[in-house]
Amino acid sequence: MLEELVHPPAAPPAEAARHPFLVALGERVRTLRSRRGLTRKAVAQAANVSERHLANLEYGTGNASILVLLQVAHALHAELSELLGDVTTSSPEWLMIRELLEHRNEADLRRARQALSELFHAPGDADRARTTRIALIGLRGAGKSSLGQRLADDLGYAFIELSREIEQFAGCSIHEIHNLYGTNAYRRYERRALEEAIQIYPEVVIATPGGLVSDAANFNLLLQHCYTIWLQADPADHMSRVAAQGDMRPMAASPEAMDDLKRILAGRAAFYAKADLRFDTSAYTEEQAHRELRRQVRQVIGLPV
Repeated sequence: MLEELVHPPAAPPAEAARHPFLVALGERVRTLRSRRGLTRKAVAQAANVSERHLANLEYGTGNASILVLLQVAHALHAELSELLGDVTTSSPEWLMIRELLEHRNEADLRRARQALSELFHAPGDADRARTTRIALIGLRGAGKSSLGQRLADDLGYAFIELSREIEQFAGCSIHEIHNLYGTNAYRRYERRALEEAIQIYPEVVIATPGGLVSDAANFNLLLQHCYTIWLQADPADHMSRVAAQGDMRPMAASPEAMDDLKRILAGRAAFYAKADLRFDTSAYTEEQAHRELRRQVRQVIGLPV
């Protein structure tokens, strides 16, 4: 850094408009460069960008492309996520924890999550309560509503459609929440509805929205307080069941709709797989599925089958 002490860089133009995100991004680049003990010239050369381009980036006046940011990250011996502000890069402890977990397989990561849950949440009564809150996860058309209601009736539990609870909190439909307020607002309503369900009902079957697993905080809350069951089905069954409910929209762009559904399922499968139990509804008629799911859940809870 001696070069910059002798020849300090010129200050950015006073009139330059600076977006808060770009300012924060620039500060992270400067911090990482300082931490590595690298000059701006050295980083610019390693990243194959001009010093002025890098200076603009550090001052928050340059809107770099993703490829340039990737090149800068490599030049700084850092992950792109560090430049973008990933929370796991915000402190030495986070970085050390991430280093321990990096490149671990799914089984190791699951054990780590369970150990952390036990560390920060008292076992015993909380664990027992978790088995009497049953949450059904999976894509739309898996049977969460129909099987969930029948399961709740059999067990004598309350039954909650979390999507309906979200709409009550928001005072409008799910579609309107997304259109009017955006995804972040929807996730807040989703968390509020989930927290209330957990607090109010010690014995409940919850049919969750298919995309709940896409939000790590809400999904962790669900895993922590509920016994989760992934209701699986073949993509064709998902589509036909939704159409049977009277909603023809998924079929409107067929076969593109089927391809989209398969991509969504593939993208979420790793999260759905975190469930305590997997149950393939395509393998049964609805009546058979109810009887088999009832048998398995009663065994978990400790009730007569």
